[in-house]
Amino acid sequence: MRSFLIFLWEILMVVVIALVIVIPIRYFLFQPFLVKGQSMEPNFENGDYLIIDEMSYHFKAPQRGEVIVFKYPQNPSLRYIKRIIGLPGETIEIKDGEIIISQNGKDQTTLDESKYLPSGTKTPGEIQISLDEDDYFVLGDNRSASADSRRWGPLPKEDIIGRVFFRAWPLTALARFEAPAY
Repeated sequence: MRSFLIFLWEILMVVVIALVIVIPIRYFLFQPFLVKGQSMEPNFENGDYLIIDEMSYHFKAPQRGEVIVFKYPQNPSLRYIKRIIGLPGETIEIKDGEIIISQNGKDQTTLDESKYLPSGTKTPGEIQISLDEDDYFVLGDNRSASADSRRWGPLPKEDIIGRVFFRAWPLTALARFEAPAY
């Protein structure tokens, strides 16, 4: 009987130690996310299982090109995944299928998205929007099938949960993600 109690005590200690390690990692550092829908195709497919880095934005600002998960501004109980296109203080203009970015009305640059979008991809819509100091402009990679900042406006920084760090499923598409260099 005594050896059985020692065995139970050891099992309980292993479970407690595992929880002490796993719970902080899960709730404060990394979070799983399941892609639902087609808005990020071809880079992320419906059913992809991603790991979200929740810590890095406490130390550095989100960068253009990073894929993020955030609370949908019109219904914070929903989680969306999109790519950051516009940064705080910039003006974003979508015209003739291209994205033009300017800072303070000058230094206009046409965004080159060839590193992550198929050749010839155009961005539908006509919009010009100036971002406040805590706002981001986000788009889905599947531009014709994405509800994004073109529809519901800028994304407040406070709604960002974290950046996509790693794709864990499907196993054939394991990958770590970084912001593209422009």
